[in-house]
Formats: sequence, structure tokens, C-alpha cells
Amino acid sequence: MSDSDATTDKAPRPRRADARRNQETLLDAAAAVFAASGVEAPVRDIAARAGVGTATIYRHFPTRADLIVAVYRHQVEACAEAGPALLDECASPYEALSRWIDRFVDFLVTKHGLAAVLQPDNTAFDALHTYFLDRLLPVCAQLLDAAAESGEIRPGLTAYQLMRGIGNLCIGAHNDPRYDARRLVETLVAGLRPTEGA
Repeated sequence: MSDSDATTDKAPRPRRADARRNQETLLDAAAAVFAASGVEAPVRDIAARAGVGTATIYRHFPTRADLIVAVYRHQVEACAEAGPALLDECASPYEALSRWIDRFVDFLVTKHGLAAVLQPDNTAFDALHTYFLDRLLPVCAQLLDAAAESGEIRPGLTAYQLMRGIGNLCIGAHNDPRYDARRLVETLVAGLRPTEGA
């Protein structure tokens, strides 16, 4: 293989990486706009936040549902990847669990907005729910196990129970300014601590 062949083989990689970063920027912008203004927010608002034209968004996501599904999957991946990273960087497994739950609560804001567009009888909704569980349950379980093994929380609570409980506390939070879901979730997480003297 000549030097020119090697250069040719390697040339596409930066473009693919750039395209991936550009798409992540677009999806982050869409998630922020959805969280602030709802999933029916104008595409031009998303384009302005991402620093692209509306044509760019439509080229990647021809319909609003395509964009919402992509944002959902992107946020699930970010939440899944955060778990192991937090275990590495935090001072304790309990801190990692607490910070991950904060991210999970933030994610639920967009997740509940999705329901307005994708109804439960839509096959895309079922597929996304399965994807959500498959990606996030193992991460939550890893964090719970680490915190239990370190003695920072009581053992016995499953990842599904915790995520379901948090999800229930967050339902409707964006519609009622008097309801502070995050404070209740913080109370729930604090309640995982071992009982003194136990």
C-alpha cells in the first residue's frame, strides 16, 4: 500500500466524526428547546440554537416525530454512558448514584413530552420503551450495587423499582409549578441510606 493509499483510507474518518458531533449538537439543541418550550416548539428555534439552517434539520429528520425519537435515543445513550463515568469520577458510589439520578430526572422531562406525539399504541413507542429499559436498567443496577456494596445504601431495592418510583414522582411536574418533583426524588434517594444502628 502506498502512502497516498493510506492517506485516502484515513481521510473519511474525520468527516464521520465531524458529522457525528454536528448531529449531537443538533440533538442537544433540540432537547433543550423541547425542555423549555415543549415538543411542538418551532423547528426554527432548534435550528437557531444549534447554529444551523432549518433545511439541515429536515435533511436529517424529515418529520417532527423522527426528530423527537432521535432526541429520546440520544438522551438515553447520554444517560447510560454517564453511569460508569460517574462511578469513576465521583468520591463515592452514593454520590455517583445521586448525580446519575439527577440526570435521569432531567431526561424524564423530555420523555414525558414524547408521549404527546407517540401514543402507546404506536409501535415506535413500544420499541423506544424497550430500548429505554434495556439501556438504563443495567446502569442503574450497577450504581445501586456499588452503593450497597460500599455500605452507603440499604440493599434490596431493584433498579426497576427505583426507576419506576422516580418516574412516578416526575409525572406531571412540568405542568404544575407548585409541585417540586426534584425535591421529592432527593427525599427518596436520601431514604436509601442505612437506618442508624441497623
